[in-house]
Amino acid sequence: MARIETPRRVRGTQDIFGEEQRRFAHVLDTFERVRRLYCFQRVDLPVFEATEVFARSIGETTDVVSKEMYTFPDRGGDSLTLRPEFTAGIARAFLTEGWQQYAPLKLSTSGAVFRYERPQKGRYRQFHQIDAEILGAPEPAADVELLVMADQVLRELGIADGVTLQLNTLGDAETREAWRAGLVAHFEAHRGELSEDSLTRLDKNPMRILDSKDPRDRPIADAAPDIDAYLTHEARAFFDAVTAGLDAAGVAWTRNARLVRGLDYYRHTAFEFVTDRLGAQGTVLAGGRYDGLVESLGGAPTAGVGWAAGVERLSMLLEEPRVERPDVSIVAIGTRAEHAGVKIAAELRSGNTSCHMAYRGNMKRRLEIASKVEAAFAVIIGDDELDRNVAKVKNLRSGEQDEVQLFRLIDELWARLGERDFENFADWGKGRISFVGNGPVAE
Repeated sequence: MARIETPRRVRGTQDIFGEEQRRFAHVLDTFERVRRLYCFQRVDLPVFEATEVFARSIGETTDVVSKEMYTFPDRGGDSLTLRPEFTAGIARAFLTEGWQQYAPLKLSTSGAVFRYERPQKGRYRQFHQIDAEILGAPEPAADVELLVMADQVLRELGIADGVTLQLNTLGDAETREAWRAGLVAHFEAHRGELSEDSLTRLDKNPMRILDSKDPRDRPIADAAPDIDAYLTHEARAFFDAVTAGLDAAGVAWTRNARLVRGLDYYRHTAFEFVTDRLGAQGTVLAGGRYDGLVESLGGAPTAGVGWAAGVERLSMLLEEPRVERPDVSIVAIGTRAEHAGVKIAAELRSGNTSCHMAYRGNMKRRLEIASKVEAAFAVIIGDDELDRNVAKVKNLRSGEQDEVQLFRLIDELWARLGERDFENFADWGKGRISFVGNGPVAE
């Protein structure tokens, strides 16, 4: 009989487990908690869209669209694309679902995104992002709120130290057009010295030459005019309002006049949170204002601003999150005891108390398992205990053990969990327990 070969994981994907998964989950949990503080509504979007959604919004000349998208025809002959980012899908939904009536609309989402690029540390072909957007708010206060929110996410993750907010303005439409003309004139004067990629960008997207990593381009790009010489009064006032709001909120920032977004629908604020702790992959969160995006998809002119961050990159900056440890482990020996243990576990879990049960082994083995998973207490129950309507409760930290009447067991466990040394509680449970009514509520 031929040996069946085990399928391999597809290159550029990952199986997230153990410590890596705990880091991953901590990022998502923190993001969900913070987005509620800022009253952003959660939205979930399709993993694939019509290809034109991304071709029109991201730009057909960008590397993402021309080289990196996973695009395929479905059986009906339509061209579909796995989402390479969230903003375009949110803008599409804003139009097709009639969400204009709710503007200004604050939305957040997270999930897998897909780009066909060379896998490297912290970068995968299927990776994950957290994303926050505000649609229908042209005021600089929307930019400020998003930036303050991003700063709080990083601070609550414990990774804000060593991360710098770089900020720039792309001006209004008049500013961009004047700056674009100035850049074209500058680069045309050095056409013979530019790389092939930059020559292509000169005709289609000259601002992207400022991002070039080619050594031939850097001196020319560094000498290019800054946008400040072209800012209108209105554009300058907008940027001043954003920076004043950040100062008021206590969010540190630094100006990066070379930070750009190449597509025409980007306006005013552009920003990146960067660090040197990830080597070449220095950006951990980035975004900007895209007042022309919805219009590019066929909608009415609609203000928009947002940001996204890679979950994998954020995870790489985290300290190792603590392992989740159960509050109680049920050690039940015998069929009757196991049935009773299932009932006890159900009652504990319904009261927000984590509960572990071993499926096999004698009492010694199951107690070893309870210690291995680092439960706070073990509930030991067998036929003898059932006949006497009691259970043994063992503190697995101190080793102390006593008997508790079954009818008092749940309340007694909740009481003991609530009395644990709060200073050392992070080593043992999920959070402090207070009593409301007849059961505990985790805080």
